[in-house]
Amino acid sequence: MKRRLRKVVLYIATGIDNYIARKDGSVDWLDATPNPEKLDYGYYSFYKGIDTTLMGNGTFQEVLGFNVPFPYPDKTNYVFSRKTGLQDPNVAFVNEDVVGFVADLKQQKGMDIWLVGGGQINTLLLNAGLVDEMIITRIPVVLGEGIPMFSGIPKETVLDLKKSEDFKNGIVQLTYVPRNDNK
Repeated sequence: MKRRLRKVVLYIATGIDNYIARKDGSVDWLDATPNPEKLDYGYYSFYKGIDTTLMGNGTFQEVLGFNVPFPYPDKTNYVFSRKTGLQDPNVAFVNEDVVGFVADLKQQKGMDIWLVGGGQINTLLLNAGLVDEMIITRIPVVLGEGIPMFSGIPKETVLDLKKSEDFKNGIVQLTYVPRNDNK
């Protein structure tokens, strides 16, 4: 029996103009939309299905700036950085080729892999065909400028809508999978 490869899932929130953070990396706007029902928008269920996170160093630094305990202590966490000598007890810093590292990681036994971001790593993995699913939560805000979901030049990729869910407060969550005929 052939073993299923682990999926890399980009699970991310954006404004309706596709920015994932302000220019300074801040995501304070995520709390601007009222949530009187205290919905988690499927986060808990998603989180139970992963055992690994991937993120760039800028995203990692932003997470550290939340002034809360590290949010993924029960996962294996990889942070990609060009800097060497970085240390943190919660993560393993990776200075090698991102695409090769993730391709190897997908071959290992385990649960799905959460691509937390940022924009540069999102583009690298999309262009390499390593993103298997995208769960994009659209927040009803226009930031005007900031860090785009895909930085640089993303490869044209046709997606199929797997699921769409809208909420009373204007948030929309879209789940896409890349079409098999992408080159």
